[in-house]
Amino acid sequence: MPGSWGRVFVVTGPSGVGKGSLIAAVRERIPELQVSISATTRAPRTGEMDGVHYHFLDAGEFERSVQDNAFLEHADYSGNRYGTLRSEIETKAGRGIPVILEIEVQGARQIRTAMPEAVQIFIAPPRVEVLRERLEGRGTDGPEAIDARMKVAVDELRARPEFEHEVVNGDFEGAVEALEAIIRAELSQSV
Repeated sequence: MPGSWGRVFVVTGPSGVGKGSLIAAVRERIPELQVSISATTRAPRTGEMDGVHYHFLDAGEFERSVQDNAFLEHADYSGNRYGTLRSEIETKAGRGIPVILEIEVQGARQIRTAMPEAVQIFIAPPRVEVLRERLEGRGTDGPEAIDARMKVAVDELRARPEFEHEVVNGDFEGAVEALEAIIRAELSQSV
């Protein structure tokens, strides 16, 4: 990609590990960091808005976008489809803005192939049991959905060695500092 492109950061890890919370905290410290808004077929949760939290697409729209090669990556996760629109990255990173993606492991692997220069960061829990506690604490999913997410999470945790950086989210403030340090170090190298 051209030298004027902004760095692309891929933050991944199992559901419930705190990816979104960590990214929000790091963005307060590094405000120039822009979030890539993913597309999904899942229904909006309470308070989520289209174009702000996700691009909410129905199954047909999502499939047409896949066929049109509109996604940089896309994956099925817990019965829904998720993807990163090429336009999200091209619009932001193409203007030299650093972009951060919050995606699942399947998608992170696709990004690694499509954009090997992207910085890949795996967020891990201190213990797998913490994930179930966090998912239950959200109050957004029923027991069956949580069980499905936990099965996926166990598989995703096996992928940890694939990623160049890892942050363990046990102590939230410590995890924010670790993620911030990785991003700042990478941004200083791209100047």
